[in-house]
Amino acid sequence: MTQWDLSILFQNEKELENYTSCCINETELFKKNYENKLESLTAQHFLNALKEYENLNLKLSKIMTYAYLCFAKDTSRGSFYAKYEQECQKAEENLLFFELEFCTISENKTQEFITFCQDYHFYLTNLIKNKKYNLSQKEERVMLYMSNTGASAFGRLFDESMSSLKISFEEQELSEEEILSKLYDHDRKIRKKAAKKFTKALNKNINLLTFIFNMVKTELKNICTLRGYEDAETPRHLKNQISKQSVDSLIKITQKNFSLVERFYKKKKQILGYDTLKDYDRYAPIGKETNFSFEESKKIILEAFYDFSPIFGDIAKEAFEKGWIDVFPQDKKQGGAFSHSATPDSHPFILLNYTNKRRDLFTLAHELGHTIHQKLSYSISFLNQDTPLTTAETASVFAEMLVFDYVKNKLKKEELIALYAAKIEDIFATLYRQINFTCFERRIHNHKHELSSEEISKIWMEESQKMFKESVDLTKNYALWWSYIPHFIHTPFYCYAYAYAQLLVLAFYGLYKRKEKQNFKELYIKMLSLGGSVSPKELVSMFGFDIENENFWEIGMAEIKQMIDEFMEL
Repeated sequence: MTQWDLSILFQNEKELENYTSCCINETELFKKNYENKLESLTAQHFLNALKEYENLNLKLSKIMTYAYLCFAKDTSRGSFYAKYEQECQKAEENLLFFELEFCTISENKTQEFITFCQDYHFYLTNLIKNKKYNLSQKEERVMLYMSNTGASAFGRLFDESMSSLKISFEEQELSEEEILSKLYDHDRKIRKKAAKKFTKALNKNINLLTFIFNMVKTELKNICTLRGYEDAETPRHLKNQISKQSVDSLIKITQKNFSLVERFYKKKKQILGYDTLKDYDRYAPIGKETNFSFEESKKIILEAFYDFSPIFGDIAKEAFEKGWIDVFPQDKKQGGAFSHSATPDSHPFILLNYTNKRRDLFTLAHELGHTIHQKLSYSISFLNQDTPLTTAETASVFAEMLVFDYVKNKLKKEELIALYAAKIEDIFATLYRQINFTCFERRIHNHKHELSSEEISKIWMEESQKMFKESVDLTKNYALWWSYIPHFIHTPFYCYAYAYAQLLVLAFYGLYKRKEKQNFKELYIKMLSLGGSVSPKELVSMFGFDIENENFWEIGMAEIKQMIDEFMEL
């Protein structure tokens, strides 16, 4: 099956409508039974209320999963998606009091509840830890009602605009995904033409895309003012359950090693025989490029996953066979790729835009890594399943490494050179490029006022050039390419999580390859199964690492250096 089967969520829209109506009624009853009464509850009654609250949130998640997947499949269905956002908002308003009221009850009662509700210890402790950023219930109600018309609405506008983008290229009308895939073509003329055509399409929409970015920036600034966040990235660090100091250390060690990027691209320029390596040459294939059909990728991934663990293999096999994956590009389909965790009574859903390129193999492996993580975390309660981005990305990047190691042992030298080059560039994109993105966002969000597209482009070019130094010439066309990055719109400061995960996984993978922990597989699967029920620091400490130690990041850097050395030897 190469398209989603959404019937596991709802058989039809009538069933969805009835389910939503019942859910709203249940939340009204919950509010009636518990609002302004938490202080008087016994610990057991509080646990019962907490489990009921959890179940209601699960039901709302199920509704919004279905609505969002329908929209992702066909972005012309924005009104359908908006309808269920509004319906779920009614239910969310009824539940709004619960976490806020928990944070206001007496300290003795709070500790009694946390001690008694052991399975929810980390979740409840985090509520108390971050309560200083809460507003009053009336203010939170206003924030809830305005949320669908703020950055969330601009995110939807961004998705609809980008998914409807059509780029004329050699008598074809290509989507964003299809035109970007041309940057991996052997023919330099095709790469250059694709870059120009894509830039031209972005330029036509640049006023809209600039306005969207500015509105997201402005709303985040207002939220920070209202809630008392120290700066624009604080809410992301809180959600990721890590310190700004840890992120600063990551950025510092990454920037310190920009020379690795320069070393690689200078060698690539030499191999290609160019006087100058342009931005559209970054992904030019070297060696013998290998394409992979979806069926070939499926076979490779299953064999690589089963080699690591039957648990990994079984989940991936089920995803392929039971309609968990929507594979190919189509008109009005959302671009990019994701794995949506959905709810434990269903399964995760993967969106791809598969074009038979080598990178599609690794994108599929990446998203299946997320799917395995999400499926394993179903073993804990719903409120504990939400994994911070910093650890959520580890399973995906680890899955890519499993496939890389599997494939490289089956290729001839020329194919191996191509694979190594592509994998190194993937690591650069996941690590260095994401740090550039983060530094770019820091500068954008530090501006007090709206920025013009020219001002944003100037900052973009300055931060981008730092990564490449003298090895790549960024053309004027590249200046607009900040405007299509969805994370800047949907989840500001998301990007460093990729870099965080990349170095973390390389450290993990080094352990796995060197067999320094004989029970590594068991520990790793346990870590994924814990979801968000413990902190990232505690999860990583299971392997003997300390993410607060600056020297920790050097372990991952050493793995990158080794991979580049192996490439140079080839």
